[in-house]
Amino acid sequence: MVDGWPQGRARKEGDRVGRSRENSARAEHHQAAYGRDTYDDPYDDPYAGDQLAGGRADQGGPRGGAPYRRRRRRRWPRVFGALVAVLLVVVVGGYFYLDSRLKRESVLVDYAGRVADTPGTNWLVVGSDSREGLSKDDQKRLATGFASGRRTDSMMLLHYGAGGTSLISLPRDSYLPIPGHGSNKLNAAFAFGGPKLLVQTVEKATGLHIDHYAEIGFGGFVGVVDAVGGVDICVKENIKDRKAGLNLKAGCQTLDGGQALGYVRTRAFARADLERVEHQRQFFGALMKKATSPGTMLNPFRGVPLAMNATSNFLVDDGDHLYDLVRMMWAMKGVSGGNGVTTTVPIGGSGNSASAGSYITWDRSKASTLFGALKQDQEIPSNVITK
Repeated sequence: MVDGWPQGRARKEGDRVGRSRENSARAEHHQAAYGRDTYDDPYDDPYAGDQLAGGRADQGGPRGGAPYRRRRRRRWPRVFGALVAVLLVVVVGGYFYLDSRLKRESVLVDYAGRVADTPGTNWLVVGSDSREGLSKDDQKRLATGFASGRRTDSMMLLHYGAGGTSLISLPRDSYLPIPGHGSNKLNAAFAFGGPKLLVQTVEKATGLHIDHYAEIGFGGFVGVVDAVGGVDICVKENIKDRKAGLNLKAGCQTLDGGQALGYVRTRAFARADLERVEHQRQFFGALMKKATSPGTMLNPFRGVPLAMNATSNFLVDDGDHLYDLVRMMWAMKGVSGGNGVTTTVPIGGSGNSASAGSYITWDRSKASTLFGALKQDQEIPSNVITK
């Protein structure tokens, strides 16, 4: 007996185990594949995992430990990249679409004796009385009248550069030489030859090279104001003007498109056109401030209508683009916020003629000083700044 086992049975069991190990070693030796490494342990089959898994990689960890967890690739970088690509397409496509909506006209053309390029950037910003886009009911409601064509009641010179930003009103009744038409009111240049002749007249009168041109009519003005939800204006005194369809009480208030149009058109003041140009500068500055505010730019319900209205109603020169118009808006916003000068060209006197009727004249000395500073892109001297 061995440990309680019969000797015969123990011997047989030992022989059986020995033969089993010998057969396994022989089988391993005979079945070795070409180029296969030999192993000290005949029972260690390095391909066992492949065979059992049907050709798949061994799912076990080292030394038969827990199975490996396959690392999943992170998808968020690809998703983020796709979103950025889509956003770029939308932004770039949207820009070119809006740019294509701008009305364009060949305005800034060369002519004999044209003023050479001057430092800084000069815009001629014009408000016309064009009724384009207004129905008969609109014209009646807004008290615009029913005249055809387009004339101009508002002209402003916007300058920005190293010498700061300036917004100068050029009163429509200014008596100036108009190339090919003698002397007449400034707005007559627009009536005689449209934007081209108006630009030529302004360049010769100021000595400044006009780099950009922007014009907006009655309908476009109303649409832009309504798109931003109205504009906040502080009215100094009660204004009632049937011709402009206006009836406002003194005080700070929000003007809608129709009220705003009446506010920049009315001449129901003792100083008539000179006070009107003050209101025009005040309102255009407030409009640009509202249009470029986060509440408008980040609100699609205001930003999108504003972009659509502005691009379809502004007329610019052939060489102007949407980014030029945006730059103009930011400059106007800055000057209205106190970071610049707002003034009217110095007035010298008044007169009357058979062809022009009542008109006003510029103070030649002060006007020369004002425009001379702008021509050199320098700060305007305080002694020539007026309302």
